[in-house]
Amino acid sequence: DRQYSCAYFTTPEDTLESAQAMKKRRLAAKLLVEPGMRVLDIGCGWGGLALTLADECGADVTGLTLSTEQHAVAGERARRAGLADRARFELRDYRDTTGVFDRIVSVGMFEHVGIGFYDDFFRCVRDRLDEDGVAVLHTIGRAEGPGFTDRWIQRYIFPGGYVPALSEVAPAIERAGLWITDIEVMRLHYAETLRHWRRNFEANRDRAVALYDVRFARMWEYYLAASEMSFRHMDSVVFQIQMAKRRDIVPMNRDYIGERVARVSG
Repeated sequence: DRQYSCAYFTTPEDTLESAQAMKKRRLAAKLLVEPGMRVLDIGCGWGGLALTLADECGADVTGLTLSTEQHAVAGERARRAGLADRARFELRDYRDTTGVFDRIVSVGMFEHVGIGFYDDFFRCVRDRLDEDGVAVLHTIGRAEGPGFTDRWIQRYIFPGGYVPALSEVAPAIERAGLWITDIEVMRLHYAETLRHWRRNFEANRDRAVALYDVRFARMWEYYLAASEMSFRHMDSVVFQIQMAKRRDIVPMNRDYIGERVARVSG
């Protein structure tokens, strides 16, 4: 499914595939998606979440990406799955999007927005969200306050990337006039995700060397191992922030999340 973001492990024994499926279903539950709802997926990646929302929830999804490769693959996946009428993908900047949506979701993209553009991002979410809408942001975060991007990561892995502290995100949401209706701090889930990625990479290292070279393979091994340690022993976490324009649009307690996940999981 090419999910390049944190999975959700109900137990440490979960497979990577089942944990990624659970991540998507929990996001659908937090979004309270119902059949026919219009969903905007900002930073849709290879289309996995959008296809799940269209297939399992019956939503009408528009996915946005700036990657020509992702756009082509996501569109082809939708066609092969017979979901092209409900899962459409656009090569477009989120700031250029028009229309109003019942639900908005963004997973693993906010780290690349840039700290100077947080107000723009949440104003866009506000403007594109229906009055009865719900939005969920899934992003890597810092547990110890504002910081800086490691110079090696900045140069070789995520040029321009920045991992925010909650104290940097929440004020921008407030300034946009949105209600923060729920925050979940996922602490060790990304450490487990990265452990699986690292083992998968080790099992396919020869293929990576053939595609690129030994230098790339060593770089990627270091990146995966260092990132896992940052989530397991340092201050890296994942924030899932649920937002709405109305305080009463989501249930008063969080029981609905498990109930909706169970309903889809069968």
